[in-house]
Amino acid sequence: SATHKSVYRKLCVLLPLEKTMSDPIEPSTSSSSTKDPALLIHPRREPFEHGLLPIPKLIFTDPTQTLIPLKQKLIEQSASHRVNSAAISEVLQISIDHARLVLDTLASVLHSESDPLLKSKPDVVDEVGADVNDLVLFLYIQSYKKLLPRTHKDSAAVADVWPSTSAFDGYLSALSPLQLVRSNSRRFVPSQADEEAHQLSYLQKHLANIVSLLAEPVEGEGEESLVLTMEKFEHLGFLFYFGDKGSEGYHLGQYAPFFANSDPDMPAVPVPAAQVHDWVLQNIISSLENISERISPKENGPPSSSDQDVPMADACTSTNKGSISVRGPSFIEGISKSSLIKQASDLKGSSVKVLNCHDSVIYILAPLRYATVYGCSDATIVLGAVGKAVRIEHCERVHVITAAKRICIANCRECMFFLGVNQRPLIVGDNHKLQVAPYNTFYGQLEEHMNEVGIDATINRWNEPLALGVVDPHDSLSHPAGVSDAQAESGSHLDPEQFTNFLIPNWYGGESEGSTKDNPFPLPDIYVASQQRNNNLGEVKQILREAPLEENRKRELSTALHVYFKDWLYGNDHFYIVSSS
Repeated sequence: SATHKSVYRKLCVLLPLEKTMSDPIEPSTSSSSTKDPALLIHPRREPFEHGLLPIPKLIFTDPTQTLIPLKQKLIEQSASHRVNSAAISEVLQISIDHARLVLDTLASVLHSESDPLLKSKPDVVDEVGADVNDLVLFLYIQSYKKLLPRTHKDSAAVADVWPSTSAFDGYLSALSPLQLVRSNSRRFVPSQADEEAHQLSYLQKHLANIVSLLAEPVEGEGEESLVLTMEKFEHLGFLFYFGDKGSEGYHLGQYAPFFANSDPDMPAVPVPAAQVHDWVLQNIISSLENISERISPKENGPPSSSDQDVPMADACTSTNKGSISVRGPSFIEGISKSSLIKQASDLKGSSVKVLNCHDSVIYILAPLRYATVYGCSDATIVLGAVGKAVRIEHCERVHVITAAKRICIANCRECMFFLGVNQRPLIVGDNHKLQVAPYNTFYGQLEEHMNEVGIDATINRWNEPLALGVVDPHDSLSHPAGVSDAQAESGSHLDPEQFTNFLIPNWYGGESEGSTKDNPFPLPDIYVASQQRNNNLGEVKQILREAPLEENRKRELSTALHVYFKDWLYGNDHFYIVSSS
């Protein structure tokens, strides 16, 4: 409304907007090095890593001036201040498919597990809708630009890790996904600390705008006063959290001095927006100082093996083990020419990142919230049950097998995806020769893990990929400014004649045992028929187990069969790696 716009302009006078946007960070009076880590503010990574959509109409050159009137229009659509796909489509002038994508993507990165949108079955999502306050914050951060990867300190050493160039490189002028990652400057994924600092700096720069989107004028006190209620303040939890145990901790209001001691039985008194802004800003500055202090020693000397924030690229030369972080996601990186299995007890936290792995088989048999696979080639990667989102990016000749709520595939080539997904697979960026197929494996605890994270085995939309644009405005590395956009190449369906089960070895028994004895996702009839014709590997393994041979002779025979089978697969243009049990 005109009144709200006027109030916003006055808020920009009250809040030090120009200062936060352009001036360098001023040191705080107290040393951040002595501050309790539990009292440091962090950006929630999930909206920035899994919540950005390359839809041009969602990216505003002046987000606040655009979103304030859009928010008012959205509010007018529903007395409950919750909006469905139809309302989003009408107000944002986007297709109904894109509006539903906005709704589903927002749900995958929401901060509040109690939000009814997260508990809704797919067929009633539109009846529940999204909270307008969360939606406008989600739309605001669509202006975020990802941090460019930095150069590795030892380019020559890392060069040996990368695989040979793609077969496509000879006749396609565009760089392949891995060529982009391993281009002349040998760029790699930024460290977790670098990314956190980049996200915090973005939020610092835009904090006054973000606060203004949640604030409202005080009735009867004119346009000079904007306040935040405790309920509106909690929506900032979409972007921030406190503590060192991840973003599933306490409500944001428990850390704010102006709400911390509020009587739960009484509505908290609204707080001036300027006071909220100043408090959050000071916490951001303290955290940025803390990050700077942690990074400085690493830039002046080699990182220690126990450093939780070691840059991802620096572990690429480690070829036989993963690096697990206590805080945030677990990392599995630099695996080369080997097999790796991680079960729930091996992981810290509920998110996993698989980075720069080549010529390997990786099994992550655990219930997860988020999973990312980046910069891998010639590998088979099995992701157990992922309840929020999977992102596969800059990969070549990789097979991904996953049961997940949703998946996004970006800038990949010659990859194959065996999917059990409740939402349409999202395909963005410069992709070539992708294939999709129904889910084709199981392990003992799969259904237990799926139930734990909320995946419905009766819904599998593997064959309904949704392709967006080739150009990702959030990623200036893959798509420099000025490149014209077009619809991304979608994935073709795998020929049923090439479809077989993927058998997961049971190395340890124990934790791997469970009630799941078969693929929980129903297969289309045409794939069932092909499976019955082609899937005799299980019978061979059973015969081998029952053969009257000594154990060492069985292992020799199993190894020989394994080698010959792999040679056959390579000779027939397949890339399956099957491990013996």
